[in-house]
Amino acid sequence: MKDTSSPQEKDLELDCSVAGYDYKLPPELIAQNPVVPRDSSRLLVINSPTTGTKTAPLHHIFHDLPTLLRSGDLLVMNNTRVIPARLYGYKSTGAKIQVLLLEERQHNCWLALVKPGKSFKQGAKIIFEARQLGVGDQKDFYPVPSPQLTATVLETDAATGGRLLQFDVPEGKTLVQLLEVFGEVPLPPYITASVAADEQYQTVYAKQPGAIAAPTAGLHFTRELLQQLRDRQINQAFVTLHVGVGTFRPVEVEDVTSHQMHEEWIEVPAATVEQIRATKAAGGRIIAVGTTAVRALEGAAKSGNLQPFCGKTDLFIYPGYQWRVVDGLITNFHLPRSSLLMLVSALIGRQRLLNIYNEAIAFRYRFYSFGDAILILPSAVGVKS
Repeated sequence: MKDTSSPQEKDLELDCSVAGYDYKLPPELIAQNPVVPRDSSRLLVINSPTTGTKTAPLHHIFHDLPTLLRSGDLLVMNNTRVIPARLYGYKSTGAKIQVLLLEERQHNCWLALVKPGKSFKQGAKIIFEARQLGVGDQKDFYPVPSPQLTATVLETDAATGGRLLQFDVPEGKTLVQLLEVFGEVPLPPYITASVAADEQYQTVYAKQPGAIAAPTAGLHFTRELLQQLRDRQINQAFVTLHVGVGTFRPVEVEDVTSHQMHEEWIEVPAATVEQIRATKAAGGRIIAVGTTAVRALEGAAKSGNLQPFCGKTDLFIYPGYQWRVVDGLITNFHLPRSSLLMLVSALIGRQRLLNIYNEAIAFRYRFYSFGDAILILPSAVGVKS
């Protein structure tokens, strides 16, 4: 039977199909290390409704940002800090175990991915030894036995396949405080040959510990660049979203509209809400730094109006979404079939975005967490060319 659907109808079908968000990336374009200085990364600028269809994006360096924005604009940034969420331990039998903490469910009780995890049933114990003994200390010369930390498996979590672990933490301490000794900062699975220091996987404004992955659009900012922006009256406000493991997982259902988004903890403080209202009232534009800032802002405006908010959001943004707060976006390049690729498509259109990705690949831009960035200016927002 002949397909009589129009090009527009086919586009709408692809917008709702996970296959419509696929693209081929040469493996060598996956950045393994950040550039130095941070703001010397490349910046692909989308400045027109026709960018990605009739016109090409502009090629800049990230430190050009102050000249690309306007006085009175407001950058909204995610000030989450990545915790040393990867732990290495062993069972009482001596079998080695790797643990990735996901979120704290109760005091010192964490949901975690355990590998290998099939044999870890209720009551199983894991023993962790210190990995960081302090500046100048060496394990071989440590005057007492290496400190240990233990955890007990309480139950299996059906939604993630993870385990709920109760950590035995000394009184008056929290697990987060001990992670600097026992854990390491986890890098995404596609970063396999990095020599980056832990601080290179933190934004310079990271403040609130709780993420297991960095809000990577913010990695391009230096303190000097932030000051240059302030000097031009391009203001800055902060939200918190603790990035979870779901950020990196592909959408696994064929029909995008049936995807259940993972929850992430957000805080949008009253001071930031006031800054946003004042900016919009004065004719300024709200530029989100990263998809995490987008989810926080739009999640806090889910009821229709932006309000201060502290809690979890499962907001899923894909083409057809009605924007309430965000006018423009700074973002990195995202994985195929990911919810983040769908979020950016909601701002400028899926096919436009894929065209722009193909342009970036042709010009050898660096992709993913340590890669280059895109600036989508408000003048470019819209899904019709």
